[in-house]
Amino acid sequence: MENYKKEFIEFMVDCQVLKFGDFITKSGRKTPFFVNTGFYRTGEQLRRLGGYYAEAIKGKFGLDFDVLFGPAYKGIPLSVAASMAISEKYGADIRYCSNRKEVKDHGDKGILLGSPINDGDKVVIIEDVTTAGTSIEETLPIIRAQGDVETIGLVVSVDRMERGQGEKSALKEIEEKYGLKTTAIVTMAEVIEHLYNKEYKGKVIIDDRLKESIDAYYKQYGAKN
Repeated sequence: MENYKKEFIEFMVDCQVLKFGDFITKSGRKTPFFVNTGFYRTGEQLRRLGGYYAEAIKGKFGLDFDVLFGPAYKGIPLSVAASMAISEKYGADIRYCSNRKEVKDHGDKGILLGSPINDGDKVVIIEDVTTAGTSIEETLPIIRAQGDVETIGLVVSVDRMERGQGEKSALKEIEEKYGLKTTAIVTMAEVIEHLYNKEYKGKVIIDDRLKESIDAYYKQYGAKN
């Protein structure tokens, strides 16, 4: 596992973005782990988060694209932080863009924030965590309505590796349904590999008991790719 992935896992723990316990997902599943990116709250945290996204994006898509699109609302700071990090790390000046929930009819009119999307642009979508692909269904029509654009991929922070609408993972379903490449900074398998029965800051975060709960969850809801 690459060092930046290990650092990102520990970063999520430190920021309380990655938590273990008893939670209920939006889909009603009882889960022993939860990822809440709303806990990235400071400038330093966003700076580091953007850097991790930048490494994942470069590793999967390279830098031959024009626009990083972050769907409102959580995708807005992600697109800004990651585009800044791509500039700082790799010297590539990628434009950022997001959508408004309501179309603005005065001043800077329209549905988009940040850069416009032009004919011929290549676009990468950035999100926090995707579990059912609902956001992509809403986002792609907005992007494609801007002109003759190529949407090349989707990057998320964590691949939960559980079933989406069917038996396959949400990311795999998105790949097959929309023809997009997808990637994540880390998968839950990598999270477990890095934290299971290993001490971090004097504490074992995933012990045998928690690992049993996670295994039982994946036995019930795990994706079959």
